[in-house]
Amino acid sequence: MSDSNRTEFTSPSTFILVGIPGLEAAHVWISIPFSVMYVITILGNFIILFIVKREPSLHEPMYYFLCMLAITDLVLSTSTLPTTLSNFWFNSREISFNGCLAQLYFVHCFTAIESGIFVAMALDRYVAICHPLRYSTILTNSVIAKLSLAVVLRGATITLPYPFLARHWPYCRTNIIPYTHCEHIIVVKLACADISISSYYGLFVLLCRIGLDVLFITMSYIQILRAIFRLPTKDARLKSFGTCSSHLCVILTFYIPTLFFSLSQRFGHNLPLHVHVLLANVYLLVPPMLNPIIYGVRTKQIRDRLIQLFTH
Repeated sequence: MSDSNRTEFTSPSTFILVGIPGLEAAHVWISIPFSVMYVITILGNFIILFIVKREPSLHEPMYYFLCMLAITDLVLSTSTLPTTLSNFWFNSREISFNGCLAQLYFVHCFTAIESGIFVAMALDRYVAICHPLRYSTILTNSVIAKLSLAVVLRGATITLPYPFLARHWPYCRTNIIPYTHCEHIIVVKLACADISISSYYGLFVLLCRIGLDVLFITMSYIQILRAIFRLPTKDARLKSFGTCSSHLCVILTFYIPTLFFSLSQRFGHNLPLHVHVLLANVYLLVPPMLNPIIYGVRTKQIRDRLIQLFTH
């Protein structure tokens, strides 16, 4: 490792992932909650996919988007956690240069896709509550397919410059990454060049992913709340709000850790490095684990099918 740290190079063949700096002795213990979260993520999201596929009454736009969310969560957690656990358990720290670029692309691509799915789900709730009589005519299968394709294409294209920009920079300092996985801004900081383009583009993507998406979701829920408060009875208002509660919970579990991680990267220079690394893992591991739990507990249709599944 020391040789790779001293050698000058412009295109490293491998990077070295340190893991969690300062907590190397506790890697095995830290791997236990990480493994538990990963198992819950795999089981929970596969159960959601199985229930929706098996139950014809759930073949509706809301549950199609939920299936997209489950697939995205599976890919997002799988893109980083196997590398992390391999590091923790077997001290396998090397990752190829191309593998590192692919990993950072998948992380940011599917994070952007997940954010887009939340916007589509907010649109679904808006139509269901504000235009209930026209719900089936507005959100047809064709419209759902186009929305889904737009969400995927946006996430794939908006993050595509990340690996290309990272490959463009010369790396002549070190190939040691003080992280558990390849994070875009951490990788490009290793370059011995002016990385302003990567930094500014990363900020642009962050504004699009958090700023614009949260703005669209907020606008949708303002209209939804106005429609709910116009309902004549308290029971009707509670029932309508209950259909949105699951969506609101998963939005908070996704955007709050993402916002904390993004702010810590840019302004938390006084935070210890292991805190940055733990925040990076929290925003990638906790939402995929909690999303199926929230929908399983808060959504009556899924909860009933889940009980039937385990009862029989």
